[in-house]
Amino acid sequence: MKYNVLVSDPLAEEGIEILRGFCNVDEKAGLSEDELVEIIGKYDALIVRSGTEVTERVIEAAAKMKYIGRAGAGVDNIDTDAATRKGIIVANAPEGNTLAATEHTMAMMLALARMIPSANISLKKGEWKRSKFMGVEMNEKVLGIVGFGRIGREVAKRAQSFNMRIVAYDPFITPERGSQFGVEMVSVEELFRIADIITVHTPLIKETTHLINEKTIATMKDGVRIINCARGGIVDEDALADAVSSGKVAGAALDVFEEEPPINSPLLTIDNVIVTPHLGASTVEAQKNVAISIAHQCIDVLKGGAAKYVVNAPMIPTELQETIEPYARLSEKMGRLASQVVPGAITRVEITYAGDIIEMRQNLKFITRMAIKGILDPILQRPVNIVNAEFVARERGIIIAETTTEDSPGYRNMITLTIKTKTGEETISGSVFGKSRVRIVAIGQFTMDLLPEGSIILSRHIDRPGVIGPAATVLGKHEINIAGMQDSRVKAGEEALMVLNVDSDVPESVMDEMRSVSGILSATFVRL
Repeated sequence: MKYNVLVSDPLAEEGIEILRGFCNVDEKAGLSEDELVEIIGKYDALIVRSGTEVTERVIEAAAKMKYIGRAGAGVDNIDTDAATRKGIIVANAPEGNTLAATEHTMAMMLALARMIPSANISLKKGEWKRSKFMGVEMNEKVLGIVGFGRIGREVAKRAQSFNMRIVAYDPFITPERGSQFGVEMVSVEELFRIADIITVHTPLIKETTHLINEKTIATMKDGVRIINCARGGIVDEDALADAVSSGKVAGAALDVFEEEPPINSPLLTIDNVIVTPHLGASTVEAQKNVAISIAHQCIDVLKGGAAKYVVNAPMIPTELQETIEPYARLSEKMGRLASQVVPGAITRVEITYAGDIIEMRQNLKFITRMAIKGILDPILQRPVNIVNAEFVARERGIIIAETTTEDSPGYRNMITLTIKTKTGEETISGSVFGKSRVRIVAIGQFTMDLLPEGSIILSRHIDRPGVIGPAATVLGKHEINIAGMQDSRVKAGEEALMVLNVDSDVPESVMDEMRSVSGILSATFVRL
């Protein structure tokens, strides 16, 4: 059976061809919200650019949806919160248009410095007014870059070839990291104060909305030049228009606007303002790159894998994916095991990371979400995945606690998961050996070496002769093959834990028969 994919904005043919190799693809651009709601229920994936508004209403109607892909960097037109609640993966293609946006920024910067658009219009009108278009050089000017991500770094690299001094502001970049790029990291207040040219490269979030406004412009140098090729709304356009008209700002160049098209913007009437109609990603190469990226990610998700650039789930750096994957797989299996052996509604989940694994501290959230997914999967009827796991847990009132410690006695690394309910709790510990060998090494006080795969039976019993044999006989009588067995005890003659790997599901009637064996305290069948 092929999956159904809706492409609701124009997409480069290279991406369409990739999708058609695996999916049924419908291309329907220009749909209204009502039209989208009416048809979205039959699709497994939706791919958009900036034209389609993927609202909460659309997402609620998407009964089969697993993936929403944005062929570009921003996801402002997608209700990611609604998608997260429903467990839909939202991904973008941030690297595909990096160079296009970088080069457009540089073009705007140079055009602004040398007044090229105005000079072009003047000459074509038959005028020859050289003195009217006196420009400035880039050499030794201070360029302030707000947002030092992929595009910000590429802009800095190119600006350095003009012998500019580069300062940047980004709350997630350390001074040491900035210095590796030859850039001085400063506060945003310092950047506004010292920069001759300011260019913004941040997402539009609460903290960046109208970041450049009347008050911040007042702190800038007289004659500053401002460029926005990132997101409309980062710049207060009314305040910028006033500042350019007064001469405080020598000029501005904008590719994006709060309202698009910006037919009511005062900036369109000012000579010293250069405007383009959201062309940052509009190159043949960029459109091809983002289409290919978003198509491959779509297929990966529909095949049961992960998207490379998920925006509503923890991100794993590409270079760490192979390292983190075994821990994520282990934590999910531990969660599945724990939730099937502890009776009652879960109230609290505690996860402790110990040993070498804490070196990946910034990426532990991904592993935690996989554990929660494993816990919830066996007990809920709704889809639970890496995207909505934490949301679903919070919705059910489950408290999640995460701790780290360097102490990991006996093991180089250890994940310990404790699930608490109103009637009891269970603790499971696991470890990764070598590069990828995962094992559960303890259940409660009982140590073991358990491969967390397939079907198993956990049986607590009295450590005495004549218990394990009859229990195994019950399974043999019903032609259930035992593939492996471990028995662990703390003290002879007291409670012990037996773990049986079996080759098939065990009916509840057989489990009841096994529980009736003298000396068996409890027995639980678990699917991992």
